[in-house]
Amino acid sequence: MIREPAGTARKIGAALFAALLTAMTSGPAHAAADGVTSADVSFTGGGGVVLHGTVLIPASGAGRRPGMVMLEGAGNRGRGYLEPDAEAYARRGIVTLVYDKRTVGYSVIHRDYSVLADDALAALRLLGSRPDVDPARVGLWGLSEGAWVAPLAANRSTDVKFLITVGAVGATVAAQTAWAYGRYLDHAGVTGSLVGTMQRTAVRSAMGANLFAEADYDGLPAWRQVRQPVLAEWGQLDRDALPALSSRLIATALRTGGNAHHTVRIVPAVNHDLHVTANGGFDRLTDLPADYGDYEAAWIAADPAHPPAVRVVPLLPEPAPPRIVAPAWYDSGWAQLAVLLILLGAFAGYPVARRLRRSPVRSPRSAHWLASLGPIAVAGTILYVLFMLASAAKVVGPVLAGRPLPWLVLQLLAVAVVALTVPVTAAWWHRRDRGLALLVAGGVMFVPWAVHWGLLLP
Repeated sequence: MIREPAGTARKIGAALFAALLTAMTSGPAHAAADGVTSADVSFTGGGGVVLHGTVLIPASGAGRRPGMVMLEGAGNRGRGYLEPDAEAYARRGIVTLVYDKRTVGYSVIHRDYSVLADDALAALRLLGSRPDVDPARVGLWGLSEGAWVAPLAANRSTDVKFLITVGAVGATVAAQTAWAYGRYLDHAGVTGSLVGTMQRTAVRSAMGANLFAEADYDGLPAWRQVRQPVLAEWGQLDRDALPALSSRLIATALRTGGNAHHTVRIVPAVNHDLHVTANGGFDRLTDLPADYGDYEAAWIAADPAHPPAVRVVPLLPEPAPPRIVAPAWYDSGWAQLAVLLILLGAFAGYPVARRLRRSPVRSPRSAHWLASLGPIAVAGTILYVLFMLASAAKVVGPVLAGRPLPWLVLQLLAVAVVALTVPVTAAWWHRRDRGLALLVAGGVMFVPWAVHWGLLLP
């Protein structure tokens, strides 16, 4: 019997263990698309959270292939959102894993990119353990928010052999969000105070109320530490990621950190996701360009020192991101809630006070109108701003005189509240009625509040 050297025996044992691990964590393979099969997998991410995903596998060919883990953007749309992209890569010979982002520790108001990086590395380890994947050619692909996570993961493990990002952002999360609000409102024809309200007041208030996860996060320090080959891509019609500024800042960060193997690529006529667009990049269609994945597959296969040539594509001019001032004390959640309750209490307190006192004196009609319109203006403004935050300013509706119809109505209500405060103040001065005093206090406090939220600005 011929005995294998000890090193060879260890390699064979490691390969058998990897095959066993893959079999234990993978479901049965099944057809996914032409030229692609798929297998469901599960793995344990950061903090012991079990995550579920799908591996897309080239149906033809033999031997070990490159592997890639795809990280989705903000939100939790599930692996199905990226599966068409993953299938495109699999058809080009890359074993690709997509997975459902965690729900434990990830929400609209709370997330931790460091934890998401741990999840990405766990997925990478699983993919690299497959017998059909070459662990020397396994990397991460990150879209948008995933492009904030991917560099963190790459800096933690040499198991990450390459990095591909799509729509990475070079500014802080808050600055990028505010900039995108401006782009979408401008595209809808919105001008005037709502733009400033969303870009500055709403963003700062959300930060002060701890409703804006990772608002101050700056990804450039992580980019400076990346040593793996990098392909950083932006759509020419990206309306979300400040592509001109971000591509310049991230390329500079990589050069500053000494990374000589990075490629910056602008993809013509596609949106933030590198998908086909029917609205100048202001949509999120799922259709892929016919050549989607061609360049990336060639880049992965190439020598990092000699990447495929990049077609020069100009980016559109873009405004600078707004400067986000740190939240003040009045932007805190408690302060905002206190002002809201005081205003609503002052307006609603007038009819309550009259019923309790059963005053025989007839109240002025202006007082009734102020007591009715004041709460509507206050509550309506808060609800509308929250809606705009939740929809990322992408759902605007009809625009009249440069204002979305709901915002125009709120501005008219604010003007009415201020106008009604004048006769109510005169009536209170004449009668010294305590109920009217509440309305006067509410009307006076409403003025700076309405200016703060842009209701009384052009």
